[in-house]
Amino acid sequence: MLAVGMQRSARIAFGLAAVAMGIVGGAARAQTEVLDHFTLIDGTGRAPAADQALVLRDGRIAWVGPSAKLKAPRGAPVTDLRGKFLMPGIIDSHVHLGLVDGIDQNFTKYYDRANVERQLGIYAAYGVTSVYTLGTDGDAIHDVIADQRRIGRIDRARAFTSGRGVVFKGSYGGVAGLDQSVATPAETKAMVAREAAKGADFIKLWMDDEFGMIGERMPYTISSAVVAAAHAARKKAVAHIFYYDNADALATEGIDGFMHQVRDRTADGALARKMMARNVWQIASTLSREASFTYTLLPFVDDPFFSRAVAPTTIAALKDPARQARLAANPNFPKYPEVLRNAMASLGVEAKAGVRYGMGTDSGPSARFPGYFAHWEMELMVQSGLTPLQVLTAATSTNAKFLGLTDIGSVAPGKWGDLLVLDRNPVADIRNTRAIASVYVAGKKIPTIWQTCVGREASVCGAAK
Repeated sequence: MLAVGMQRSARIAFGLAAVAMGIVGGAARAQTEVLDHFTLIDGTGRAPAADQALVLRDGRIAWVGPSAKLKAPRGAPVTDLRGKFLMPGIIDSHVHLGLVDGIDQNFTKYYDRANVERQLGIYAAYGVTSVYTLGTDGDAIHDVIADQRRIGRIDRARAFTSGRGVVFKGSYGGVAGLDQSVATPAETKAMVAREAAKGADFIKLWMDDEFGMIGERMPYTISSAVVAAAHAARKKAVAHIFYYDNADALATEGIDGFMHQVRDRTADGALARKMMARNVWQIASTLSREASFTYTLLPFVDDPFFSRAVAPTTIAALKDPARQARLAANPNFPKYPEVLRNAMASLGVEAKAGVRYGMGTDSGPSARFPGYFAHWEMELMVQSGLTPLQVLTAATSTNAKFLGLTDIGSVAPGKWGDLLVLDRNPVADIRNTRAIASVYVAGKKIPTIWQTCVGREASVCGAAK
């Protein structure tokens, strides 16, 4: 359970929305707040700007600019952020919601609205104020998203979904317990049409064979049907890929984005040029996913930035020698260091060539932890040759632009006040994204990971580090 109010139910949170929006006796009263004297990293790629200010009104940014030009509305509370750094909330472009309890994964047992909402709260505590959930959602996600968009001023991460992603029958992908497989192009087109009608924001497919352990990858007759049906419904189509040849062919077919990197080898200039020519985005590289598979015991299990978000039973399960032995005995375990190197090198090649890239983690399945993995992902992106500013831009405005979202992703008038305030400069060191001072979602200040203590009394977790 989450401390300091993180365990509020969705019903209570939504029921208080009218109060949060300042609606009293049927009359709307604007709620205004001023944040002043911070260094701004606006999410667009511009260099940080010192001594800035902004005005929040009803959860949106009404004005942003130099502190010297601030005209604070009369009576509005002013928060002095001198010495701090303000940026847009992080957007994770590849997550899965509601699949696990601790590290036990079971869609049938755990997927429900309460678990989805709980995980959205954890993401927000880490400063991840929006997530794109990738193909393993039950229909409950559409109710969550519909309520979020109706209410506006929510208190956890915003969700955008690809609904049920498309899996070729008998091949790789999806999640046990969720009907999402197709065998023919006609079935494919019908499934995509159903997901689009339910409200999917985009469409996903899987094309992989688990290191050759599965007999057949999704055939191109199916993938081309996914792309055509998605585009007919005015939705973007994205793909789980592993192999260079599949990435090359899908780019030719008109796929809009890759949700993993090429990993059987390193992407090269020819693929990068094709991606650019056909406007294919590398919207997620999931380096943290690949990195996590290189360990039998994750190296951060005792780091308070991680452990505050998980119960002690989860830490104990991760440390279980029997679990570590099972991971080490997996025949694919020795393959992952090279997979990680290929993924990192592929991102470096694509970024240098000019391919548009975002930031996504593939967090949410067993032992891939919401929120924490976004910070690890950004660190690995820097290790792949990108600058911290490039990574921060990928994780904010670039991710927003992929889905055409105009009210998140940067700090500008009219945008939602989804904000991350840091004690240290992340442009100087990407690990400073962990120095979270405060998080705002739609202008609401919410508990951060440093104010969270899952599964035990808040006092046990101690003071923020």
